Amino acid sequence: MITSDTQQGSVAGEFAVKTLKVKKIAIVDDRTAYGQGLADQFEKAAKAAGGTIVDREFTNDKAVDFKAILTKIKSTNPDLVYYGGADSQAGPMVKQMKTLGFRAPLMAGEMVKTDTFVKIAGDAANGTVASLAGLPMNEMPGGADYDAKYKKRFNEDVQTYSPYAYDGAMAMFGAMKAANSTDPAKYLPFLAKTDMQGVTAKHLAYDSKGDLKNGGITLYKVVDGKWTTLQSVGGK
Repeated sequence: MITSDTQQGSVAGEFAVKTLKVKKIAIVDDRTAYGQGLADQFEKAAKAAGGTIVDREFTNDKAVDFKAILTKIKSTNPDLVYYGGADSQAGPMVKQMKTLGFRAPLMAGEMVKTDTFVKIAGDAANGTVASLAGLPMNEMPGGADYDAKYKKRFNEDVQTYSPYAYDGAMAMFGAMKAANSTDPAKYLPFLAKTDMQGVTAKHLAYDSKGDLKNGGITLYKVVDGKWTTLQSVGGK
C-alpha cells in the first residue's frame, strides 16, 4: 500500500536535479539494506536526470562522528549531500556539516523526516529536504472525507498510515467478493488485478511485482524548525 523505496529513491533523485537544480551531489549511506538501497536508487535517478555524483561514502547506523567523511566531501564542493539512513545519524551529521561550513543542504528519506531529527539537529536542521512515501491527507483524492468520518467515529486525528490500511483492507474485500471466496488461493489473483478508486488514490492498482503503479511521494523541507510540504509527485 506504500510506495516502495525503489520508487521513492528514483523520485527523490530526479527531484534533486530537476527541481532543486543541483548538479554536484555527494552521497552517504549507512550500509543498511534500507539506507544503501535508497541511496543506490537516488544515485541512479540523479545521474539519469543529468546530475554528477562527486563522492560516495558510507558509515554505519551507530556512528555519530562524521567529520572525516564530511571533510573529504567538502573538498568536492557539492551542491547537495544525500544521506541514506535514519534521523539519529542525520541529526549529528547536519550539525557537523554546518560546523565545517557547508553551504550544501542535506537531503534524505522518510526515516529523517521526523521531529526527532529536528530536535537533535536544532537550527542546523533548517534547509534539510526529505522524501516521504504517500501524500499529505489534504492531497489524497478521498482525504477530506476520510478525515471527517474518522474524527467523527474515533474522536482523534488520523494516524499517518490509517488511510493506506483502509484502502488495503477494501482492496482485499473487493478481491474476496470477486472470487466469492475467502480462500487466499482463490482471491489473490483478483487482488493482483485490483483497479479501484480509494482514499489514497483515484486508481489503486499494482504492477507485476505487487508494487503500486502510481505510488505518491511527497518532498518536505525544514523551515524555521518545522517540516513543511514542498511538493507531491504522483499518487493521485
